[in-house]
Amino acid sequence: GILQALEYLLQKGYRPRRGFYIGLGHDEEVNGYAGAVNIVKVLKSRGVQLEFVLDEGLAVLDGIIKGLDGPAALIGISEKGQATVKLSVTTTPGHSSMPPRETSIGILAAAVTRLEDNPMPRLFGYGPERGTFEHLAHKFGLPLKFVMSNLWLFSPLLGRIMERKSDTNAFVRTTTAVTMFNSGVKINVIPPYAEAFVNLRIHSAQTVQEVLELIQSTVADVRVKVELVKGFDPLPVSAYDDATFGFQIIKKTVLDMFPQLTVAPGVCVGNTDSRHYGDLTKNIYRFAPNWFKPGDPQRFHGVNERISIKNYEEMVTFYFRLFQNCDITKLPEPHSNEHEL
Repeated sequence: GILQALEYLLQKGYRPRRGFYIGLGHDEEVNGYAGAVNIVKVLKSRGVQLEFVLDEGLAVLDGIIKGLDGPAALIGISEKGQATVKLSVTTTPGHSSMPPRETSIGILAAAVTRLEDNPMPRLFGYGPERGTFEHLAHKFGLPLKFVMSNLWLFSPLLGRIMERKSDTNAFVRTTTAVTMFNSGVKINVIPPYAEAFVNLRIHSAQTVQEVLELIQSTVADVRVKVELVKGFDPLPVSAYDDATFGFQIIKKTVLDMFPQLTVAPGVCVGNTDSRHYGDLTKNIYRFAPNWFKPGDPQRFHGVNERISIKNYEEMVTFYFRLFQNCDITKLPEPHSNEHEL
C-alpha cells in the first residue's frame, strides 16, 4: 500500500515539501534486529531526527467494542512490553515401570496450571488505555456513557467486564500465554528434564522485573527454575494532544477518508519494530486503516488471515493522502470534544 501510493505520486510528478523516509524491515516478526535496527543506525549516522514515525499496529474497529455506536479508528500511542520466560525442572531419570510420585513433567505442568489459574492483576485504568475510553465515551449510550466518562470511579467495574473476553482482556492486564512445552526422551524413560516457555505482553503499568517477581510467587516451587530469556518494558506514551503534528495529521487523514469514524488513542497489545526508532523521535504511532470486524482478531497468525480487495484499495488511498497531508505547515483548529451527560 505504501509503495503503490508512492509510485502513483511519483508518476504525477509530486514533490513533497516535507522530507520523509520509508523504512521496510524484513524481520519485523522476529523483533527487527537486522532490519529496523540497522535502518535506525543509518539514519542516526546521517544526523536525522524525525517529527514522527507511523507503523502498523491498531486499526478501524467495527463491532469489536461492545456498546460503541459506530466504528472507531484507534491510533496506537504506545505498546505493551513483552517478556519470554523459561520454566524448567530437572529430576533424576528412571524406568517408567517404577515411576516416582512426581515426574519433571508433572511438576512443570502443575506450575504452568498455577500460572493459568492465577492471571496477572487487573490494571485497567492505570495506563494509556484509559484515554481510549474517555475519547470514545460520547459514542456509548447510557449507562455506559456515564461509566466511560467517570473511569476514576468505574475502572475496576469496567475491567471486570472486559476480562471476560480474550480480545478485550488484553487491555486489562499483562497477559500470560504458555506457547511451548518440551520434555521426554523415550517412551519408557522417566524424563530427566522438562521446559516450558511463557510469552507475556506487559501492561503499561508494570515492568519486566515486576512480572518476573509475580511469576516466582505464583509458581512457588523451588524445583521450578524461572529464567528471563528476553524482554522489554512497555513503550513510552507518544503525545496525542491537539498541538501534536503527527497524531493530528494521521487523524486528519483518517477523517478525510472516513468522516463517520470516531478517532481515539489506543495501546497496541502486540509489538512492532517501530520501538527501535525511539532515539530518532518521541512520537511513534501505530495505525493502518484495516477494518476489523467480529471474528477478525481471532485470525491474527491464524486460520484464514485476510484483507479485502476494497480495504487494500483504502490503504493505498490512505497513504496517498497522508504523504500530501504532511505538507501542511499549520495544523487545523481543533474540534470541540465536549459532550453532555
